[in-house]
Amino acid sequence: MAQTDTVVASSRIRLARNLNGYPFPSHLKSDKQAKEIIRAVSSAINKVDEFKLYYMDGIPEEEALNLVENHLVSPLLLKRPAYSAAVINEARNISIMINEEDHLREQCIEKGLSLRSAYATMSGKDNIISRSIQFAYDEQLGYLTACPSNLGTGLRASVMLFLPALTSTLLMPRVIRSANKLGLTVRGMYGEGSQAEGYMYQLSNEVTLGVTEEEIISLVEQVVERVSEMELTERTKLKTGERAMQIKDACLRSYGVLTNCAMMASEEFEKLCANLKLGVCLGYFSSDGIGWIDDLIIRMKPSNLNLIAGRKLSAGERDCYRAEYACRRVKEGIK
Repeated sequence: MAQTDTVVASSRIRLARNLNGYPFPSHLKSDKQAKEIIRAVSSAINKVDEFKLYYMDGIPEEEALNLVENHLVSPLLLKRPAYSAAVINEARNISIMINEEDHLREQCIEKGLSLRSAYATMSGKDNIISRSIQFAYDEQLGYLTACPSNLGTGLRASVMLFLPALTSTLLMPRVIRSANKLGLTVRGMYGEGSQAEGYMYQLSNEVTLGVTEEEIISLVEQVVERVSEMELTERTKLKTGERAMQIKDACLRSYGVLTNCAMMASEEFEKLCANLKLGVCLGYFSSDGIGWIDDLIIRMKPSNLNLIAGRKLSAGERDCYRAEYACRRVKEGIK
């Protein structure tokens, strides 16, 4: 397991596009226009690949929330269900939101630092769609988008980072300021306005106009590599510094609770999992990486638990199910 694999969780490429001849989603005059856009996009992408179409007003609320929890759609997409939809591939790493802030929000998510691979995949799908649909484009401004911050390439290159040491040593404000000066932004794991739950941060480009896709990806990669180096350095200090025993104790206690409890609320579970991941990173536990813990956190979200159980669980039932399932999985994952 490479050390950087314990810092970089995943990479995401997102492209913002709009159809020529239609108002932006917030100004669509009727659900008829919205449905025309949905049909056009779905038809275009399915000419080459198999994608499942989800009408937001045609699926149960639980299933819609599940798509949000799995980072396949944004909460904003659910606010106007009669106008919005998504197409998602079978592997569930590619999704195209339709009539969110823009007509299309195309995204590909891959494990690790894989921006170039994700961009190659998403760019290929984008090219397929553009053969059937004319995108709104200006020679000077590039792709026209609802928000001016997305003009130009319409590209957001994001990397999800696990930064417990930089958070614990109070260095994150400095990291964020430095990133801002370079035209990058650092947010919580659910994007703009969200908090950094479980030491997870999303680093992405802020500038899309006047730069090429290659320049954007290269800059994000360079900063991610630098932040990763800083995080690894600070982890070494955590293990040998004056707070070393406190940190080790927190990691070991978290393992103890996760494997010996009858009920576990979602917020507590995620905090304990963050400490478990840190314990693996610092060598207190032996495990094949920490990716499986990230997957477990998503799997134990409320709507995912309801889907696993095959029915809508009460809050208490979810807490019991989460504790039982997590106990078994953690014991399997920690050697």
